[in-house]
Amino acid sequence: MSAVVRQVSAARLLAETEGVRRVYRDAFCTPPWNETPERADAYARRLTADTARPGFTAALAQDTDGSVLGFATAWTTPSPFPGGRCYPRAAEAVGAARVAPWLCGAREIDELAVRPAARGRRLGAALLAAVADAAPGGRCWLLTSARNPAGIAFYRRAGWTQVNRPVPEETGFVVFLGPAHPARSLVRPR
Repeated sequence: MSAVVRQVSAARLLAETEGVRRVYRDAFCTPPWNETPERADAYARRLTADTARPGFTAALAQDTDGSVLGFATAWTTPSPFPGGRCYPRAAEAVGAARVAPWLCGAREIDELAVRPAARGRRLGAALLAAVADAAPGGRCWLLTSARNPAGIAFYRRAGWTQVNRPVPEETGFVVFLGPAHPARSLVRPR
């Protein structure tokens, strides 16, 4: 079957909440994430608040029958840099002096997920491009788990640059800068 990947409005994404919840469950309730089905339910409930964030953008991958195969969400990172969720880990990875110029005001990729059965069709790359390519000034970033070698390899293949400042092992998170982020040249190659 053929799939279509496109940017969607907040309203269109919310109309597909059940499909997004299923993709989230299928993608993240398995290793290396091992999240619970309740986390997928919580993510679906959180979507409405996420769509109200400044700069919110989303993309869906859908099969010809309309079923959701994958999704991506992003928004503009506020200034001052937030202190909740995983933001302190991102700040630690980038370094305090770099947080504001590198991350604040940039497009932050929040979630990217593709149903395992739909992988290998370049849907993840298309979803990532759909939410990242139009980032103002090319400034976009994301945080992922160091326990996800397949994800890290995926982002590298997509042209993203891993920030090489080590994150303490107990947090296990990695920050990537998008392919057009102006600070990429300041990161030593890995």
